[in-house]
Amino acid sequence: LKVIAIDEHLRVIYEDNVHFDKDLPEFKTQGGAYVHSDRLTVTSPVLMWVKALDMILEKMKSSGFNFSQVRALSGAGQQHGSVYWKKGSIQILKNASPELPLHQSLKACFAVSNSPIWMDSSTASQCSTLEKAVGGAQHLADITGSRAYEVWSRNQIAKIYNQNPEVYEQTERISLVSSFAASLFLGAYAPIDYSDGSGMNLLQIWEKVWSTSCLDACAPGLEEKLGSPVPSHSVLGSISPYYVQRYGFSPDCKIVAFTGDNPASLAGMRLQEGDIAISLGTSDTLFLWIQEPTPALEGHILCNPVDSQTYMALLCFKNGSLMRERIRDDCASGSWDEFSKALSSAVAGNNGNLGFYFDVMEITPEAVGIHRFNSDNQKVSAFPKEVEIRALIEGQFMAKRIHAEKLGYKVSK
Repeated sequence: LKVIAIDEHLRVIYEDNVHFDKDLPEFKTQGGAYVHSDRLTVTSPVLMWVKALDMILEKMKSSGFNFSQVRALSGAGQQHGSVYWKKGSIQILKNASPELPLHQSLKACFAVSNSPIWMDSSTASQCSTLEKAVGGAQHLADITGSRAYEVWSRNQIAKIYNQNPEVYEQTERISLVSSFAASLFLGAYAPIDYSDGSGMNLLQIWEKVWSTSCLDACAPGLEEKLGSPVPSHSVLGSISPYYVQRYGFSPDCKIVAFTGDNPASLAGMRLQEGDIAISLGTSDTLFLWIQEPTPALEGHILCNPVDSQTYMALLCFKNGSLMRERIRDDCASGSWDEFSKALSSAVAGNNGNLGFYFDVMEITPEAVGIHRFNSDNQKVSAFPKEVEIRALIEGQFMAKRIHAEKLGYKVSK
């Protein structure tokens, strides 16, 4: 959990973090999560998130941070995770005692104590059921911006309803991680914003309302448990009296809708129409501002958090930096300097030599293996080292451009 405070000139005046594994060892998480015995189910303890919030605010308080100067706050949460509030929790949240840390007041508030998160891949049957119910994967993408994905929140909700209908029945509100965090500050159930809501396989991205066919294929009474979605820049109300009394926040401090981490990245990078951003990580992520999207079976279309009338496209490539590091080790003695020299020594276009490198099953496109082609379009088993390195880099970036164009991105000439 990270906090950052900025002044009116966007200068950072405070930042800090709580590390789940290290600072909250009692929860026994690894990477802030539990990987269950089936290796498919991955969850995080909800109370760990609440306790982390208590801890970071206490750290700020002990450092002398002046909460009374905070005019507004907002935040971002990991996309696709979901939180299940037990019936009656709204009153406990609203009336939390400022004498107690919040996690003590809320410890009995969750129908599901361990929330499914973005790493979970245990809902294959729910995904298949949804796609069949709405007329196929492409039709689902046309409605919600994405085909059915195992991690998407709708499919996690369907699994809970299928396996534990009594737990679903006990649930009065379902939050995303982002709207859950906003709820803690608001002292009431915060609505899901359009942008994070469009990563659920439930929101009609064009009309910005929940899809009746997707709701019906999930669980009864779901619309009421979700509440109505709102624009991502909505002011939801003033901060809960709990924070005024316990930490000295101004009662006029406003809570702005929280959103997902990917939409927040688009806002934080200050992308505008025509811009494209690429995050080169373990997985490579590409996101862009888009005016007229064309949903496809690969990639995701989300509502734009900055401008509700436009969209953002998101593409994830699993074979990112780990693939580059492997070729660096094989072809450049593990040295990025050698890798860079080799890349520069081969001409742009690589004399027609082309490669696609997937050590693990790729998301975009669904493929695996190393595939090399020479200038005559013949498959070959190996390249010289500098050709290999350039083929890897050019192949990765061509794939990003090709799949972005499929989603409606236009490369300006």
